[in-house]
Order: sequence, then C-alpha cells, then structure tokens
Amino acid sequence: VATGIEEHSGYALAFIRATEWIKNNLPGAKVSGGVSNLSFAFRGLNDLREAMHTVFLYHAVQKGMDMGIVNPAATLAYDDISTELRTLVEDVIFNRNEEAAEKLMEYAQGNVKQGIEGQARNDGLDTRNDTTQARNDKLEWRNQPVTERLRHALIKGIGDFLETDLTEALKTSKNPIEIIDGPLMDGMNEVGRLFGEGKMFLPQVVKTARTMKKAVEILQPAIEASKQTGAKKAGKILFATVKGDVHDIGKNITGVILACNNYEIIDIGVMVPPEEIIRQAIEQQPDVIALSGLITPSLHEMATLAGELDTAGLQIPLIIGGATTSKLHTALKIDPLYRGAVVHVKDASQAVPVVNQLLNPDTRAAFIQSIKADYKALREQTDTPKETVSIEYARQHAAKIDHTQYTPQKPNINE
Repeated sequence: VATGIEEHSGYALAFIRATEWIKNNLPGAKVSGGVSNLSFAFRGLNDLREAMHTVFLYHAVQKGMDMGIVNPAATLAYDDISTELRTLVEDVIFNRNEEAAEKLMEYAQGNVKQGIEGQARNDGLDTRNDTTQARNDKLEWRNQPVTERLRHALIKGIGDFLETDLTEALKTSKNPIEIIDGPLMDGMNEVGRLFGEGKMFLPQVVKTARTMKKAVEILQPAIEASKQTGAKKAGKILFATVKGDVHDIGKNITGVILACNNYEIIDIGVMVPPEEIIRQAIEQQPDVIALSGLITPSLHEMATLAGELDTAGLQIPLIIGGATTSKLHTALKIDPLYRGAVVHVKDASQAVPVVNQLLNPDTRAAFIQSIKADYKALREQTDTPKETVSIEYARQHAAKIDHTQYTPQKPNINE
C-alpha cells in the first residue's frame, strides 16, 4: 500500500476483509501473509515499516489471520505507537481518504527516525501549517535559473510551476526535445540515484514520474509544431511476468514510470509462457522486452526464454527485474544464452536511464558493449577454479554421525 499507484490503495483492506470472509465461510482454513510486502513503498524507513506491520497485524489478527511472515525482533506493541502515527497508518491501511499515503509520507519525512544516512526533506507545496518565513524558504528554489527549476521540480515531484517554467525554457532552447533530454532527464536520473541509495521512497518516485508525464504533455504541442521526431512515443516496451509467477506489483510500478516518460507499454500479464512472449515480440516488434519474476523458479524461466529468443533469431534488448533476480545471476545464467543485450535492472527507478541508453543511437552500442564486458568479467571471476580434494580424501574424512544417540523431540500438538 501507499505506493503512489491508486489501484494498490485498497490491498491491505482487501486482505483483512478476505481473512474475515474465509474464517466465516471456510471452517478450518488457515490464513497466512508475507507482511513485509505491505510497507515496500517505504524501503529504508524501518521504524515506519515496523509501525505499519504492527497496526496491520493488530487488525488482521482480530479478523482471524493465523500466521504472518515477520521479523519478531522488530515487532512493536500496538499501544506503543503514537496516536498520531497510528491514525495515519490506519488511514492508509483502511484506505480512508485519497490523501492518506501523502500524509503518511510527509509525517515519515519529518518525524520517523530513519535507518539511513541523510534524512529526506519535505519540499512539497502544502504550506497550510507553515509560517510565512517557512513558505518563503520552501519557494527559494524559484529564484534559480529555469533549467535548475525544472530539474528541482522533477526531483521533488512539483508540477505547479511546469507551465510557466517550460514556456520560459522554450524561449531559449533550440527545440523541446532538448528540454526533455536535458534538465528533465537530469532530474529523473537523480531520482534513480536517490532511490537506489534509500534516500527516496516509492510514492515519491511515482510522483516524480507523473510530473515528468505532465511536462511531456505540456511540451507536446511544441514538439509537434517543430516537427521533431519526439512527437511520437519514445519507444515500445513489452512487459511480462514469466511462466509460473503471478507477481506483478514491481512490474506495474516500472510500467507506470516508463509510461510517464513517454514510452508505450504493452503488458501481456503474468504467468506468460516463453512461446507467448516470443509470439508477442514478433507481432508487436517492441524496442525492449522487460521480464519480471519474484520467485526462484522464475530465474530458470528467464534463462529458458533467453535461449528460445536467441533460437528464434531475435536480438531485442532484454531487461531483467524482480526480487529474486540479480546482476550476478543475469551475467552467469541469462546473458550467455542470448546474443542481444541483457541488462539487470535493480529497481523501478533505474529503468528509465537504462532504456534511454538502450534506445539512444548515440549511446546504444557503447552501453551494450560495456554491459557485455561487465557480465563477462563477472563470469570469469566466478569461473576461477577452486581448490578441491579428491573423492577418496573426502570419503575418508566424512563426518561421522551416530543417529542412535539422538532422540527426536515429540511435537507439541494443540488439540
């Protein structure tokens, strides 16, 4: 919840309601949940995440939730959470109003102790409770040159002044595409860096992406009037969660961010078999294929797909993402199977700069060559022979376990 994407807002409430329904209608059925997923949007803010988990469990357990996957050492007591924070969290969990996520994020920035170096600061425009001096301080960035104002607006997700600033920028820029490729993309790249370092949270990333989308929409008439190639979509991206995997939250977030940066997104869903992805790739002719997977078997599916894409003679760049994926696995198991570019993307914020480099004719070749060289170096490091012993020596020195000396404990069974 609180990811900045509207459709996610009711997920916690839906889980609690489903739990109650199961307990009322399916006697004997048990309910379990991976509770940490609830607070994914606030990665890096451990104190806030623990408070969210505690409040959620308090209500879910009352409705019959039997088990949750949590860190018991980090669990708080419901009554130990301040009334203010508890109310804000419950507003989010029960989806009480449209501003719930935004208010929780503002509170987190100013009040929750963070487990990362450098506290994020709130540069939003809600000044209802500020003094006049504070309001002036918040708007001090408006005195900077227009390129810096645009960059700042992107980083902070402030869309209020885009019309004014973009109009001013168009008076001095040769064409509108330069504005997109310049200060606007500089801002998005900075967002990616901050998110990667844990200094920015997912709702803010989505907010900045929407600010980028608004900026592109404002510039669109100027782009078309100047007959720039940028009048069309920046590129087409085919998204799929691989066979056997039903997770798509991360994929959806990445798709929203890329769509807000003027990319056409074709999402063919979850549990998509290799043959369907290949069929869609041939039919849709995307510029990039983005694969998502959250469970371990997805890694094998991605490798299988890469091999089949290669057999089919395709060389469309592959982007690999998801919780179980990694740069090392991509280098070892996927890249060698595919002659085209294969790039592991750690999180949604990195997708835009990666796709930009893959599709920019001036950077594409060098970027792909750099990635291929990096992955080759990783394989060579991993392939370094390890010192081993002979099978005879291993057998002679095998651990001796006397099972007769062990009596297993009888399980406690709750009748």
